[in-house]
Amino acid sequence: MSHKIFIPRDTTTLALGGERVVKAILKEAQERKLDIEIVRNGSRGMFWLEPLVEVETAHGRVAFGPVEARDVTALFDAEFFKGSTSHPLALGDPEEIPYLKKQQRLTFARAGITDPVSIEDYKAHDGFKGLEQSLTLPGQAIVDEVKASGLRGRGGAAFPTGIKWQTVHNCSADQKYIVCNADEGDSGTFADRLVMEADPLMLVEGMIISGLAVGATQGYIYLRSEYPVAHQVMNEAIANAYASGYLGDDIQGSGKVFDLEVRLGAAAYICGEETSLLESLEGKRGLVRFKPPLPAIEGLFGKPTVVNNVLSLAAVPFIMDKGSQAYADCGMGRSRGTLPFQLAGNLKQGGLVELAFGPTLRELIDDFGGETESGLPMRAIQVGGPLGAYLPESQWDTPLDYEAFSAIGAVLGHGGIVVFDESVDMTEQARFSMEFCVAESCGKCTPCRIGSTRGVEVIDKIRSGNNVEANLALLDDLCETMIDGSLCAMGSMTPIPVKSAFQYFSEDIALANASSSAQAEAK
Repeated sequence: MSHKIFIPRDTTTLALGGERVVKAILKEAQERKLDIEIVRNGSRGMFWLEPLVEVETAHGRVAFGPVEARDVTALFDAEFFKGSTSHPLALGDPEEIPYLKKQQRLTFARAGITDPVSIEDYKAHDGFKGLEQSLTLPGQAIVDEVKASGLRGRGGAAFPTGIKWQTVHNCSADQKYIVCNADEGDSGTFADRLVMEADPLMLVEGMIISGLAVGATQGYIYLRSEYPVAHQVMNEAIANAYASGYLGDDIQGSGKVFDLEVRLGAAAYICGEETSLLESLEGKRGLVRFKPPLPAIEGLFGKPTVVNNVLSLAAVPFIMDKGSQAYADCGMGRSRGTLPFQLAGNLKQGGLVELAFGPTLRELIDDFGGETESGLPMRAIQVGGPLGAYLPESQWDTPLDYEAFSAIGAVLGHGGIVVFDESVDMTEQARFSMEFCVAESCGKCTPCRIGSTRGVEVIDKIRSGNNVEANLALLDDLCETMIDGSLCAMGSMTPIPVKSAFQYFSEDIALANASSSAQAEAK
């Protein structure tokens, strides 16, 4: 009898010793003359439990974790391969783990369950049903369905996806493109990576459907170069999709055409901005373009182009399979569907949590994050990546909703959440935010290029106690100039974390001044 054992092949699991666990299991099974089959699935997103090993039984799966290579012999002694739960690392049914059970998984429903690159596995779990439906519809009907779902861009800007598609659909051109922005550079974010490593065929399907909707026949996935595992898995999935007739000149005998390939990014944060991405994809330096014209009208190589984030495109197969209403029924207000929140920073239970919009930030952290890794009280939470605000406890009851966050001067962005405990120096975080812009600005516009450099200098003066009140006023003026005058969100949003740090954690100025004085006296 063969025993099927699942061990993820995603970046997090590999970083935590996943390959050593695989080798140890194979070696132990060989020595015991046991017949086992190892399936390299994707992670379920419970990173504090990785490597998470699952065993298939007649009554469902049984999970064990976090497993290290040194645990393997004892696991075999406890007959874990039969689903026995006598070992201390036994977690039981993974679907019953509270962290996973309390989620509403639409986009990540298959993550950790299937072999990511298997066409058969994907189809056995409702894969390509959305595409099958789309192949029977005219492009406008697909666009209408996406508009009715309320899906908005998950890359951070939250622009209605259906409106962008409608613009490209309405353009007349000999060539149109679908570009997936997989240049996931925000600190604390990993949802795009998890899609590509755990369920890449969902992204492939979403891009094919978008091509059918707007009349595009070529797609590109612009993948950040720091994701080598995602690069490998995506290419395997794409090759299998071609071999099975889901990509190429005759999609499933429909006569429809769509080709897809992965292009590696330029290791620059600014290439996450759609026009800079297009410049890079064309082989140029990643500089932000002036708008208009919009990429939807004149995008890649001057042709109408849909540029969507991974999560936006990955939501499309569900919408086309289950219907726009099923998706729109999740969420609140204008924020429909779900968003995968990514918990990172000083937390014991870091990982991915997919929920419908609506719960508060405090509920999310309390229900899923556990306490801080340090054991110290939480002090600040940054939401929305390095350009998002640092939120004090007084704002943690804000609903996780685009408009609710905008109302308090914050951004929900890509759903990245980084937690800081009470040991953090928020003036240092403000400096980091401004310095990040210095390093990552494309340099095309003066407010961003020069403003960020001057901003670091002013913050240094404030932290050292040099004419604090006057320099705070100067920093405020500088931030307003960057907000109003920058060409793109890089410069216009950098002031958000800076201003929030000084507004809500002003007591740290005195602490930074005292520290600076002590260092000066020591010299």
